[in-house]
Amino acid sequence: MTEIGKNKKTTIYDLAALSGVSASAVSAILNGSWKKRRISASLAEKVTRIAEEQGYAVNRQASLLRSARSKTIGMIVPKYDNRYFGSIVEKFEEMARERGLFPVITCTRRDPALEAEAAKTMLSWQVDCMIVTGATDPDKIAEICANAGVPALNLDLPGSRAPSVISANFDGARALTRQLLHNNPANAPLLFIGGRGSDHNTRERLRGFLAAHQEAGLTVPETHILLCGYRAEKAEAALADYFHRSGDAQSGFFVNSTISLEGVVRFLSGQGMLRGEPRRAIGCFDWDPFVAMLGDEIMMVKQDVGAMMTEVFRQVESGISGTALTEIPVQLMA
Repeated sequence: MTEIGKNKKTTIYDLAALSGVSASAVSAILNGSWKKRRISASLAEKVTRIAEEQGYAVNRQASLLRSARSKTIGMIVPKYDNRYFGSIVEKFEEMARERGLFPVITCTRRDPALEAEAAKTMLSWQVDCMIVTGATDPDKIAEICANAGVPALNLDLPGSRAPSVISANFDGARALTRQLLHNNPANAPLLFIGGRGSDHNTRERLRGFLAAHQEAGLTVPETHILLCGYRAEKAEAALADYFHRSGDAQSGFFVNSTISLEGVVRFLSGQGMLRGEPRRAIGCFDWDPFVAMLGDEIMMVKQDVGAMMTEVFRQVESGISGTALTEIPVQLMA
């Protein structure tokens, strides 16, 4: 047995290295929750013995605080720049306070480093659980939370190491595309604008988009798929480049967020094409009531934030566990 240096305070990570198990397992054994983790009694005894040999002292005050629950619930959110994420934050706060919980929310700007930093900071304040919304690396945050013995749940974008609650992206995109193809004056494939190919929701929406075209007997050229990210200026530039190259005068548009829609509308308005001829079918997988002021040209998919948050708090109250994926139906707004 190797003894940790006398001048160095023993940590859980030291005990994990000496025991040959994960830090999260050591934490579960020392805080008494090892049975819930299905850790064997023999392993629990081994780790406890090593901890005693190394002079490791459990922080009993912290353990008592954890067992008593802090009544604080954390949320990481990527952006505040559209109604969807704003609605999520507002509903989260409302439902948390109704349950006597104090909500702590931070924006991480789609930056993986900020996501990890935010998770660690919230854990240091002893949040009872973490709601991880639209994270670029949800599994990393789930790992950080597991090491601290705190449950995590993914919202909007799924992960593989914690349960996830998301919109029914494939079904919603297929329904929207079907309606756009029906409304489009020309029997031509639509353009798909916005999002990232590495993003689960974009992939599922693109899959629904392509499935609806296949049902209609249409093939979508690769040049019609403009995965340019979500920023309005990128959508505007991608569309300008597409029209410069193709001179397209028939296709309608499937836009992958209201943020991208801003760039699409800006381009079409600048070209006199928003209400010009030929009429174009335009749809957006997102919802904002101000878009209705543009007239009936734009169809939208409204994600059911209320149902999503109801499911989140159902799992919080019943005990977050497993890695199940729950998809919430969306509403097509004509």
